[in-house]
This record gives sequence, structure tokens and C-alpha cells, in this order.
Amino acid sequence: MYAVCSAHPSVIAAAIQQAIEDGSVLLVESTSSQVNQFGGYTGQTPDQFAKVVDSAAVRAGLPSERVLLGGDHLGPYPWREQASDAALQKACELVRCCVLAGYGKIHLDASMACADDEKDGPDERTIARRAAILCRAAESAHADLPAGSAPPLYVIGTEVPVPGGESAVGRPPVATPVANVQHSLEAFRAVFEEQGVSPAWERVIGMVVQPGVEFGDSVIFDYDRQKVTALSSALPEHPALAYEAHSTDYQSPTALQQMVEDHFAILKVGPWLTFAFREAVFALSAIERELFASRKAVRISQVREALEAAMLHNPTHWRSYYHGTEDEERLARFYSYSDRCRYYWVDATVQEELARLRDNLDSCAVPPQLWSQYLPSQYEVIRSARPSRGAEGAIQEHIRSVLRVYAAACGVRR
Repeated sequence: MYAVCSAHPSVIAAAIQQAIEDGSVLLVESTSSQVNQFGGYTGQTPDQFAKVVDSAAVRAGLPSERVLLGGDHLGPYPWREQASDAALQKACELVRCCVLAGYGKIHLDASMACADDEKDGPDERTIARRAAILCRAAESAHADLPAGSAPPLYVIGTEVPVPGGESAVGRPPVATPVANVQHSLEAFRAVFEEQGVSPAWERVIGMVVQPGVEFGDSVIFDYDRQKVTALSSALPEHPALAYEAHSTDYQSPTALQQMVEDHFAILKVGPWLTFAFREAVFALSAIERELFASRKAVRISQVREALEAAMLHNPTHWRSYYHGTEDEERLARFYSYSDRCRYYWVDATVQEELARLRDNLDSCAVPPQLWSQYLPSQYEVIRSARPSRGAEGAIQEHIRSVLRVYAAACGVRR
């Protein structure tokens, strides 16, 4: 199955509609940076995020038993500038909050270096031990849930891509060597026993490895199954695992299907979905200008300008990712595959301009020729006589054009 790793409302709404249409289970995951006990960059705690997803699913008619919440990269990552003990303590509290909020799938990720770690980062055993400590926090939280609550499922691994894609990618990442798989499993199994969470080992369902795919500012490294032939046949019989593939964004439909066939049975997608959101919003802005440029009574929205201002005012989320001339940085802020502008859609001024954009376009009928010119995915909706749901519907339809690629790769049949 694919995991929608995003807290963006339009992405979640589109994913819910896709799951309804496909008759499938929807897996939505929030990262430790997006959603945590301090609010993350979305301003949401795990409990708030769970309620947002549940409420959206109920309104749309997706049964709760077909919604699975997951925590992605749950570990010290947001607090990695602190000493490991302090960062791990906060990570344990995050994991606990996620389990109490109803998250059923937990990615235990302690692979990142903290302030007091060696420059090359923690060794494999340290990563495994910290993950087991996080697991213990999750198991303790589950014990506080009502009797009969399903226990959490876990994903482990030591070779984990950085959340949201690499900050600098110069050459294709090296696929995980086969020998590392068994070695990592043995390390994790041992520390699970040491930390008193051996029963949870039976609920480890996935392992994160590097399948050789990645994306960066302006580059995509495509899947090459010839480089992972041995890896795809190296899964153990016990526990029964699948591989979880991160950073699969922007891969071709053929590549995603091959990954599933090669036992990368959980495909993570996130930035590609907000990249599609941005594409749709910019297209709608172009349509808005075509329609209202000569109407002095209508104030045209300034979404792009507001987004640019927000990113320049607070460059925290993009400064270390984008490099080059002033023009190159400007283009990257809007169009990079890394899609660092996704952090800024929550800005109050940006939200105001987005609302104005939707209101302007919903106040009139958009000629199909303009849909064809600027947003072909919505043009196809109109041409197939499917009901149009206004500007927001057009945005979600464009996002669903990505989701359909993943649904097809995962074998979803309508």
C-alpha cells in the first residue's frame, strides 16, 4: 500500500476521495516535524491531527475502519540539535502521544545524529537501542488504552533517508547491501529483548532500506531494479517483513510498480503531493488573472506574492536546501522537487490569499478552454461529464492524478 505522508488539508481530502473511489484502506502518516506534542510546523498535536483526519473522513463518507494513521520518522529528528538523552526523551513523549491518539503504525527512527553524537552519527547498535526505547514508550502507552485496543505495528531500520528528501544530492544513493539487512535485524532483535519489548518484535511489519531512489532540488534518481535484485530476495521468514520505501516521490508508474513487485510493499509519498497542490494553485492563479484582469471591481488574489514574502521572512525551512544565484534560489523556492514551500501554506496571509483565489474562481464559470490551457486534469473531469467541485475540487483532482499512480502500482482495482 502507499502511505500519504502529509498533513496538508487538501492532500488529505484528496486521499480520502481516492480511497472511497478505490474501495481501499487509506494510510495517512504525519512526520515528527509536521505534528508533535509541541505542534510541529503545522501547529497540530497528534491528537489534533487524528481528529482532523477522522472528521474529514466522516464528512466524506469513508468508514473509520478504512483509515489507518501512522507516525513517520518518529524519533529525535526535530530535537537533533540537543543532546541525545534530551532529544530521546522528547521523542518518547511524541511516540506516546501518537499511540494514545490512535496511530496504529509507528516508524521508529533513531538514525539521525544528535548534538553529542560522533560526526558520522550513531552506530547501528545505538540506533537500534534508541529505537527499542521508543518502542517501549509506545508499548507503555498502548497499555493505557482501553482493553481490546489493537496494539501498534512497527517499522524499523538504520539506513533511513532524511525526512522530506536529501538536502544535497549529487549522485544516486547506494542501495542497501544485502548483508546489512540481516545484521540490522539481529541488532534490533537483541535490543528489543534487552529493553523488555520482545512481544513487540512480532509486530514489526516493515524495514526501511535504501532502494536507490531519491530526489533533490532539481534531480530525480530513478529506480533500477537490477541494482536491488539480491536485496529484494533477502527478506527473512521471521518476522514476516516487507520493505518500506521512502522518498519514492516523482518515480515513474513503471518504477513504482516494479518496486512493489520487488517487495517494497509500502511506498511513502509526501512532497510530490504538495508539489501537485502548488502546481494546481499556480494554475488557478493564472486562470484567475485571465478572467479578472480587466475587472476593476474584483481584487485578484496574490498567492504567489504572499508565499514568496512568507518564505523570505522566515527562511528556516529552505535556506540550507537551496543554493545558487538569486534567480536560482527564487526558482527553487517555487519549483524545487524538494518542495520546501510546503512549510509555508499555513501562513495566515497565504491562507487569506488562497481563500480569495477560491472565492474569485467559484464566483463564475471557468471556460473549458482555460482548464485545458492551465489545468488539464480538471479539463478531463469536465470532458467526462463528471461534476465539478469548484476551485478546491480542481486542486484535489490534480493531487489525485498523483495518487492514482500509486494506487495502480499497489494493485488497487476499481
